[in-house]
Amino acid sequence: MTRIEFLKSVGFKGPALMALLTSCVNQQDTVVDALSILATTDTQVTIDTANISGTGAVSVKFPTKLAITTDALNKLSAKLKIDLTTTSNAALLKVGGYLVKSGIVVAQSSSGVLVAATQTCSHEPKKAIIFNKTEFYCTQHGARFSLTGSGLNTYGKNGLTIYKVATDGNTVVIY
Repeated sequence: MTRIEFLKSVGFKGPALMALLTSCVNQQDTVVDALSILATTDTQVTIDTANISGTGAVSVKFPTKLAITTDALNKLSAKLKIDLTTTSNAALLKVGGYLVKSGIVVAQSSSGVLVAATQTCSHEPKKAIIFNKTEFYCTQHGARFSLTGSGLNTYGKNGLTIYKVATDGNTVVIY
């Protein structure tokens, strides 16, 4: 039962109901506009995935703190492997891009930095987590989480499961 259903069942209606509902909301709990775009002066690279063709290998350069050898990458017990050379995974090639696969949200948070988290929100077990600019965000209730998984508002107070990420430039492994 939600808070509004409970208050209605006890007899609150109209303005009294709205006063009760809004009196318990903190500013940090307000819903974030997940679809807005930050104005930036940084140059961003646009990748035209519709016109990618050819048989040559594509390689993406990531910082050495994420990069490991392909042999070491293959030895990891992976929860998820993502091939960066396929067009369906091109979102990970740009800053702010993310994708959701197998219940895991993977994003490029800043130039060359990949992060991964569970898609299931800790506030209520719903698969509603997305990557929003600089944080993970639940589209269901507005829970906000840092890139390390700590809650940024009361809905996110239980934290979020964060996974380790490694890449060799062509494959991303979440483990």
